[in-house]
Amino acid sequence: MRHVNRITPAMPAAAYKTYQIVAPLPTHWRPATCEEAQCGAYERGWRTAVDETTELGQRQAYYIRRLSGRRFAVDRSPEGLTVFTFEAGQSCFARHQVPLERDPFYFVKHGDFRGNPLGIQPYQHRRGEDWVDDFAEHQDRIARQIERG
Repeated sequence: MRHVNRITPAMPAAAYKTYQIVAPLPTHWRPATCEEAQCGAYERGWRTAVDETTELGQRQAYYIRRLSGRRFAVDRSPEGLTVFTFEAGQSCFARHQVPLERDPFYFVKHGDFRGNPLGIQPYQHRRGEDWVDDFAEHQDRIARQIERG
């Protein structure tokens, strides 16, 4: 799990709201070709360095040479690595995804990253404009409370 540096909250989790826009991979994205994803490796070509002194490097080199179906030139680096240089215009080894033309989900959740101690159900706005209005009203309420002390 990735650790995130966060400012220590001044209040308990129940005093916060979390505004979130979500576009989950399964429902809002689809697999794409390198060309569709405007992949830099596809557009300009790329290099892959493989250390064939290791078992992993040997398997990678075997795949590139025998199974990948890609065009490449081979060089040996001074460090003992095998460097495969791939021409532009062919698929790289990454799995690309592009967004579907689908609106994201607009959520307002009670609590913060520490949780929702009151167990209040999240609210989902149907339109982004409503989510923005809700957020603005919430910020305005906070500003007024700060002004009052």
